[in-house]
Amino acid sequence: MKGVMRFGKRGKLSPRFIGPFEILGRIGTLAYHVALPPSLAAVHNVFHVSMIRKYISNPSHILDFEPLQLTSDFSFEERPVQILALEEQRLRTRVIPMVKVLWLNHSEEEAT
Repeated sequence: MKGVMRFGKRGKLSPRFIGPFEILGRIGTLAYHVALPPSLAAVHNVFHVSMIRKYISNPSHILDFEPLQLTSDFSFEERPVQILALEEQRLRTRVIPMVKVLWLNHSEEEAT
């Protein structure tokens, strides 16, 4: 069985998942032991069930796992890389600039 793990949030109520990783076993009723790659060796490999979602396999789905560059406190930095689109939303009395930004460690589909 494989699962995808939540590893922090990007934006408002927008979960960020990485994986898939193999689930090695169940610990108690609410925790799972997960096989992590060597690049995440410093992260504890037992996760609460709320941090894991089921991975639904698809033969045409090609996964491109990009390893995260973690700091010493196991967090990663979100930095803008490129502005993809620039628009203006016009209201009655003002104009709101809208910018679509490509972030570091994210693909173009995840740009906000």
